[in-house]
Amino acid sequence: MKPAQAPPIAAAWDVSRVRGDFPILSRPMRGHPLVYLDNANSTQKPRSVIETETRFYTEQYANIHRGVYHLSQEATVAYDRARSRVARFVNAKSDREIVFVRGTTEAINLVASSWGGAHLGPGDEVLISAMEHHSGIVPWQMACEAKGATLRVIPVDDDGELILDEAERLFTSRTKILSVIHVSNALGTVNPVKELVAMAKARGVPVLLDGAQTISHLAVDVQDLGCDFYVFSGHKLFGPTGIGVLWGRGELLDTMPPYQGGGNMIELVTFEKTTYAPLPFKFEAGTTNIAGTLGLASAIDYVAGLGYDAIAAHEQALIDRLLAGLATVPEVHIIGKPKERVGVFSLTIDGVHPHDAGTILDLDGIAVRAGHHCVQPLMARFGVPATIRASLAFYNTAEECDALVAGLRKCVEVFRG
Repeated sequence: MKPAQAPPIAAAWDVSRVRGDFPILSRPMRGHPLVYLDNANSTQKPRSVIETETRFYTEQYANIHRGVYHLSQEATVAYDRARSRVARFVNAKSDREIVFVRGTTEAINLVASSWGGAHLGPGDEVLISAMEHHSGIVPWQMACEAKGATLRVIPVDDDGELILDEAERLFTSRTKILSVIHVSNALGTVNPVKELVAMAKARGVPVLLDGAQTISHLAVDVQDLGCDFYVFSGHKLFGPTGIGVLWGRGELLDTMPPYQGGGNMIELVTFEKTTYAPLPFKFEAGTTNIAGTLGLASAIDYVAGLGYDAIAAHEQALIDRLLAGLATVPEVHIIGKPKERVGVFSLTIDGVHPHDAGTILDLDGIAVRAGHHCVQPLMARFGVPATIRASLAFYNTAEECDALVAGLRKCVEVFRG
């Protein structure tokens, strides 16, 4: 059922062609077409990414930076090119500023452990926001506990936006770092990170931005943002799991001690002393996810080929469509009303538990997430234990937005009866 006066989707975006690049989207689910709306959790993979990893394992596989034989050299060249591709993607000054990690979680842990271990002390303060993912809370809690520092939190208003006046007040002479999520994984809020960065820079405070939810929707230019660290995960960018990126200013990364010890991150090892490899290798102990790195570079090529402006236009049309549809179901409530957002919606239904709603939607082939979305403090702020989260990507369609609205209406009817 279509919502009344639903905005049309622009014809310029050939969503059928795009969907054809994603094999899983043609899979039936419980006798229905798969409606995949869990993109904030993890995105599906285009055929080009799948083929890149397959080709590496079938034609190129060898370990890197270790072998003098041709196959190893070939794999090394491909890996190093992938690092260069990522550096260009975020506009890093140098390839050496790109550190490969398992994902956003490990990237934040690396900074909290290495930078935090070197720079935090008793009485110091770490400033985060009330909408952080647990990955943006727990590592800093651990760092603070280890060093006797304190965690301070920028509050969120009823619309799901950070209260900037409070942020300004929370900066003190003891603030050592600001670590904040760029786009909320639960509310879809696009935070005013350039304003926050300006606040921090005026006080000489470095800034880490969590771009896990940004990178599939918006172009990222770390030089323009002015931050000091930027982190994201490949699997949220239509790439493989188990690969992510820490970008950091070279001068800061140079001062930070290694996060882990082992092979690949050393220059010389004796029983008396070890000297470490230069950037970025001193943070990449052991054998890295080579295939995942190549898959990430392939995913970047794919997204860049579509173009972020075109992606944003299509996704905005989907957002408008879904908002219009949700307005026709009065029992459904959207948590937060941010002025600038991406297509991530946390929903509640009067009298219906999110897990029950998720189960009913699944029976119709509609995949959403139900739970606290790793933002328990944010859920507590809005007085809900959990929500239904529907999250859009560029391969979603107007018909899928309408299917979600019809499914939510069905949830209401089931529990009303």
